[in-house]
Amino acid sequence: MKSSSVLSSPGYTLASEPGRQAFLLLRTVFTVAPIIFGLDKFTNWLTDWTMYLAPAATAVVPLPAQTIMYVAGVVEVVAGITVAVRPRFGSLLVAVWLLGIIINLLLLGSFFDVALRDFGLLVGALALNRLSPQPSRKP
Repeated sequence: MKSSSVLSSPGYTLASEPGRQAFLLLRTVFTVAPIIFGLDKFTNWLTDWTMYLAPAATAVVPLPAQTIMYVAGVVEVVAGITVAVRPRFGSLLVAVWLLGIIINLLLLGSFFDVALRDFGLLVGALALNRLSPQPSRKP
């Protein structure tokens, strides 16, 4: 068995591989950001989140806008934790959630810049999915 000189060189770690670095960076961001934004749905410290909710959402779900934001906050915190624990599944959960946010923003008819930003985040979540290791299967 031949070993790679790169792998056996002093100071080399698996974390220094560019693909692994990209995975760790994306996993960290898609863990921390949803948790922070999810918790902020309860405080509205960063912004008034209800202004981003399309009226169609409250027509479909007969709850006050702030209550919907509380539910969204819980989903975002759970999504962030899921990315930390099971990044392959969690990244898809975040991507689907971002798609829902994009649709909501387009229905709102404003905040197209935020929808475009969220599309970029959705692509990043899909990249994290592709970089995530496959779960090991036991024979």
